Amino acid sequence: MSEFYRSIDTCILGRKTYDLSVKFGKADAYAGKKNYVFSRTLSKAASPKVTVIDEDVRTFAERLRSEKGKHIWLVGGGELVASFLDSGQVDEFIIHIIPKMIGEGIPLVAPRHRDLRLKLLATKRFPDGVVRLHYAIRPT
Repeated sequence: MSEFYRSIDTCILGRKTYDLSVKFGKADAYAGKKNYVFSRTLSKAASPKVTVIDEDVRTFAERLRSEKGKHIWLVGGGELVASFLDSGQVDEFIIHIIPKMIGEGIPLVAPRHRDLRLKLLATKRFPDGVVRLHYAIRPT
């Protein structure tokens, strides 16, 4: 995970994910990274190191991609990821499968009708049973 964390410089969170971050004492979200929170209701973040965004996903993503930087991490949640997918602004998925059945949880992507073609780029198995899947989104 530390290799991945070093590979990014920007984190994008949804409102609920950011609220959890604040609840756990991480109002700055991810240290050393540019942090953005997408929200239609939040006017100011709990930290000056976090920027609240209330604009079209495509417009924001295209502006962000034009800036100098590394990779962008869509931290969550499912509605945010769905919005970026629907506007064609996701290039890859790196998904960790954790070997614990919980029976409930938050969806990775909010349900909508979409058909994504994925190309498996890599897999990695960790000693604790976690498996990382790295996919690229194929153009349709």
